Amino acid sequence: MKKKKIIFRILTGIILLSIISGGIAYYYLFYPQFHPPKTVYIYVDRDDTADSIYNKVKKIGYAGNLIGFKWLSRYKKPAFEIHTGRYAIRPKDNAYHVFSRLYRGYQEPVNLTIGSVRTLDRLAGSVGKQLMIDSAEIARQMFDPTFLIQIGYTNATLPCLFIPDTYQVYWNMSVEEFFKRMQKEHERFWNDKRLAQASALGMAPIEICTLASIVEEETNNNEEKPMVAGLYMNRLHMNMPLQADPTVKFALQDFALRRISNENLQIDSPYNTYINTGLPPGPIRIATKKGIESVLNYTKHDYIYMCAKEDFSGTHNFASNYADHMINARKYWKALNERKIFK
Repeated sequence: MKKKKIIFRILTGIILLSIISGGIAYYYLFYPQFHPPKTVYIYVDRDDTADSIYNKVKKIGYAGNLIGFKWLSRYKKPAFEIHTGRYAIRPKDNAYHVFSRLYRGYQEPVNLTIGSVRTLDRLAGSVGKQLMIDSAEIARQMFDPTFLIQIGYTNATLPCLFIPDTYQVYWNMSVEEFFKRMQKEHERFWNDKRLAQASALGMAPIEICTLASIVEEETNNNEEKPMVAGLYMNRLHMNMPLQADPTVKFALQDFALRRISNENLQIDSPYNTYINTGLPPGPIRIATKKGIESVLNYTKHDYIYMCAKEDFSGTHNFASNYADHMINARKYWKALNERKIFK
């Protein structure tokens, strides 16, 4: 009888210890330990270690305690593989959930914005600020002749690949994955309908993008863009130089110029559309969807001249003959002089 009591007490003690241990384990592993005011994110890059990840979790996660996280880190340490990426910590998350995301690489996507920038260097810098990829890695690929041949572009035409928009991607995507995604989005945009429209105009998508980039440099007014596109289409059909000031600015790489001088017009560059007929070698900025649509659906008219309005509204006066154009031009020159804008 006495032996049974001893066994009973031992078993009772074991059960109580198991319950207490289980309760402690549950509290530290599965009870909400993270209390940020809203979902926050930690970024794990190639230089991170298990210790640095722990410090990021501690700093950003608003944790009540990280005992359970430490337990899991030590338990999994021999097999712990660092997964780069962007990881969420949500209000009321527990240690097990947070650790599991990091351990298994269950990352959250980010929004990558491709903007209508003027140069590939600026694009590389913008993407580098948004993703784990260094801007230098992107730039190297952009200016690699072998890579450009593989994807069907030149350094001059590569801006045509990019369609400005916001895309959901993973923060740790590689340079190769970035360009594959851009190619996929380019093919999605240039669907059968748009390809047919371009073909009907006798132009390739690269030519459409190039003209669209000039249109967008000429005006920020979306309603006016098809008008401007129509003017340049008229000039192309007449084999008349486009005489687009923005192409001269691009040739000079001086985008702050507000007044083009005769000296500027003499620059020896394939982008100088005052001395070269036809389109320049490639876009002078990354054309937006709206700009491309403005060319594909340009307004048909007989205008071949335009001049910025003297009210500096950003819109233009159009003319079908040189005499009327000079009247408009003198108004604009007078307004520039009054404002003492000489360059």
